Amino acid sequence: MNDRYQSPLSERYASKEMQFIFSPDMKFTTWRKLWIALAETEKELGLNITQEQIDELKAHVDDINYDVAKAREKEVRHDVMSHVYAYGVQCPKAKGIIHLGATSCYVGDNTDIIVMTEALKLVKKKLVNVIAELAKFAEEYKALPTLAFTHFQPAQPTTVGKRATLWMQELLLDLEDVDYVLDGMKLLGSKGTTGTQASFLELFDGDQETIDKIDPMIAEKMGFAACYPVSGQTYSRKVDTRVVNVLAGIAASAHKFSNDIRLLQHLKEVEEPFEKSQIGSSAMAYKRNPMRSERIASLSRYVMVDALNPAITSATQWFERTLDDSANKRLSVPEGFLAIDGILDLYLNVVDGLVVYPKVIEKRLMSELPFMATENIMMDAVKAGGDRQELHERIRELSMEAGRNVKVEGKDNNLLELIAADPAFNLSLEDLKKTMDPSKYTGRAEVQVDAFMKNVVTPILEENKELLGVKAEINV
Repeated sequence: MNDRYQSPLSERYASKEMQFIFSPDMKFTTWRKLWIALAETEKELGLNITQEQIDELKAHVDDINYDVAKAREKEVRHDVMSHVYAYGVQCPKAKGIIHLGATSCYVGDNTDIIVMTEALKLVKKKLVNVIAELAKFAEEYKALPTLAFTHFQPAQPTTVGKRATLWMQELLLDLEDVDYVLDGMKLLGSKGTTGTQASFLELFDGDQETIDKIDPMIAEKMGFAACYPVSGQTYSRKVDTRVVNVLAGIAASAHKFSNDIRLLQHLKEVEEPFEKSQIGSSAMAYKRNPMRSERIASLSRYVMVDALNPAITSATQWFERTLDDSANKRLSVPEGFLAIDGILDLYLNVVDGLVVYPKVIEKRLMSELPFMATENIMMDAVKAGGDRQELHERIRELSMEAGRNVKVEGKDNNLLELIAADPAFNLSLEDLKKTMDPSKYTGRAEVQVDAFMKNVVTPILEENKELLGVKAEINV
């Protein structure tokens, strides 16, 4: 069917794995698992619930009767009660104890936390694989000198591999944030309509000690360490803010990388992968546009702006809860995750196929290197008996002249020739050309790459080695 809008995030960008995490099947089977966890907890704490009832609930975790739930929702206009009813139709013996003592947020909010946690785990997995791929690239090109840029103006040389460590470092900061938020994820538990657990006072005849056990038992059954100690009807929407802020951080890092690749592709120094039959432009057949990096930038902007949604929602919740969060959450959280999933797949795909052109890199570097070498040349001239202050002024004047030759006349950089012809320097052209080894001007770049890999990246990759091995598949 092509007569209805479909989200491009599902159709074009996000993986099947991430789409499943936010699917109705994931959502509603998790609801049923939560109802089972609640029933088991209540049985274990002494309520009159039988193993037969629980076994019946377990037998119908996955075969959700969506048609019954949908028909019921048209009547009652309540999604949770429609699914309680539908589950009861399949489980007649357990019908009376499903959702006992709970409010809608018991399944809705706990499921949201579970889904976001699973989605964050997938994001972490892909993030680690992008870092691993960048690590290979940095290692391969750690010693290849390249012109560095500040303000996108030529500056002291660096190496291609050192530049890649800058991209990596930002992703490592994002990984720290992902781990921190993942470690802090807790369930809502079952706290009732305003968070006071009043219904459980009735069910357990005011037994405070027993009621204190409910949340920890539910958390353990659902694979979590704990529940948030206090809440209103919902978990604090600040949690959504923290989660989506992490996604926005990854998006910012990816955007920065994609900008650098787009600029490098313009310079013809580094290119993103380009398929044999790929078309760059409908009009200009020769073009090789950096469309994957452009798509990273495009989706990243969406995620960065999307982070405003949970923040505003969190800020505008009234007292114990309002329902102006629901429609926004249904959009902003899943779409943020689907977008970041597509971004990371693209990032991995681009890094895996980056093409480096050393000859172009060398040519551009050598055209600017005489300017970079002036300090060394000046020192050599001082050693040969020159006056440092006088030489500094002469170099400044000659650099301006060479710059004019390049920019105004369109000629090659002739700074070395100008210096050789100036008696103040007492250096031959041959002497000057000996100073033109690019590796003399990259500072500690290669050493820094080695140290970064050894001390920072390798330990993190080792720690997360079970996550490695992802290959990015992109649809378009």
